[in-house]
Amino acid sequence: MLLTIAYTGENTRRIGFLFRKNPARPQVFELNHGRAFVFYPEVSDEKTTIALLLDIDPVDLAKGRTGAAGGLFDYVNDRPYVSSSFMSVAIARVFGSAMSGRHDEFQTLADAALDLTATLAMLPCRGETAMLRRVFEPLGYAVSFEAFASDEKFPEWRDSPYVNLTLRGRLRLADLLHHLYVLIPVFDRNKHYWVGEEEVDKLLRHGEEWLKNHPERDFIARRYLAKSRFLANLALARLQAANDEIPEGDDEPPDENAEERPSLNRQRLGSVLAAVRACGARSVIDIGCGEGHLLALLVKETSFTKIAAVDVSFSMLERARDRIRYERLSEAQKERIDVFQGSLTYRDKRFAGFDAACVVKVIEHLDLPRLSAFEQVLFRHARPRNVILTTPNREYNEKYGVDGLRHGDHRFEWTRDEFRRWGARVAGEQRYSVRFAEIGETDEKLGAPTQMAHFSALAAEGGGV
Repeated sequence: MLLTIAYTGENTRRIGFLFRKNPARPQVFELNHGRAFVFYPEVSDEKTTIALLLDIDPVDLAKGRTGAAGGLFDYVNDRPYVSSSFMSVAIARVFGSAMSGRHDEFQTLADAALDLTATLAMLPCRGETAMLRRVFEPLGYAVSFEAFASDEKFPEWRDSPYVNLTLRGRLRLADLLHHLYVLIPVFDRNKHYWVGEEEVDKLLRHGEEWLKNHPERDFIARRYLAKSRFLANLALARLQAANDEIPEGDDEPPDENAEERPSLNRQRLGSVLAAVRACGARSVIDIGCGEGHLLALLVKETSFTKIAAVDVSFSMLERARDRIRYERLSEAQKERIDVFQGSLTYRDKRFAGFDAACVVKVIEHLDLPRLSAFEQVLFRHARPRNVILTTPNREYNEKYGVDGLRHGDHRFEWTRDEFRRWGARVAGEQRYSVRFAEIGETDEKLGAPTQMAHFSALAAEGGGV
């Protein structure tokens, strides 16, 4: 099982820094299903090639050992020799640093579009060679492949189900590795491990940025998730939600005549943080955290012993982690912080158990028919003791000279009366009390640009919340 990646151009030896693999030293990695060998068959200033060779033990596959995919296959089969989900696992294990797209010393190279050629030996295709182009070409690759006869002596056996695939493109190395990680199992229909809901998370983690607009995204999701209709629908729903990604920028239009004063976004975050402090919360979840501006403030507060941040967009979560420099935090600091992917319109047990939930600049990005799902997920099922929620005041748009919605990604904006009526209804239905506040410079007639609601859970009959 062989993958090679060639970089052509100038100073191509530097690609070794991205892989964190020295061209002069072959390496061996132990895997549950065998061993992975990494070496450079070609090294020069003009072209450098790295190879990942898997040596799969067919006896382990058949008989099994601790951690291996044992008992799934017979002794004699094609699994040790074709590009399959074993290769995807090896890519993540051996090239994980390159997949992250980050490098302390060579970040410019990691961010650069490079002339790369990837070759996969013996990719299962089974009569679907047309799909190779339909899957890879929209990602910017020039696609070619070498097909074979099953046996030259027996032409009636027709073509082999395998091809040697070559992909050429100009892109980031990290993007190439993410594409291969997801798409190899799409063509290999026999994953070597159980496919459950955690595979949806993997698909979105590695594919969100490019899959949500891919013309064959339904085919890719279905095949990656072992043709499970339920899992594929779940993945596609979350991809659609990611398409509605919430921008982190301030929704206050520029004011050239404004005096020096805190931006609306800073005032909003300060008001939310003050409300969380005032209710005495020790555990806080930021739902729809975006790039992590509020998360960064929460992390600085030592009184919060448990902090979580969730967003539907994996790329936003990466920015949030970078903002708080998560990788540089001490282990004790990391233990109090959980940053994870999820949707605020799908019930998730990880949302539960918090003293306070912050929902800042989020609900206006939801389609109105999905608002009821959000209400059930947050107020009924997660049921934090406090919910601090902000949204724009549509009336104030007149001050900005805006005719319509304040931001192109907003699905709706409420007047103060509409917001209060919604908040009162939700509080009554879900056994909360609610009080309202305004944030930003206040106009006597139009109010303030942002409105905030603070919901507090009422004690249940017999005591307790």
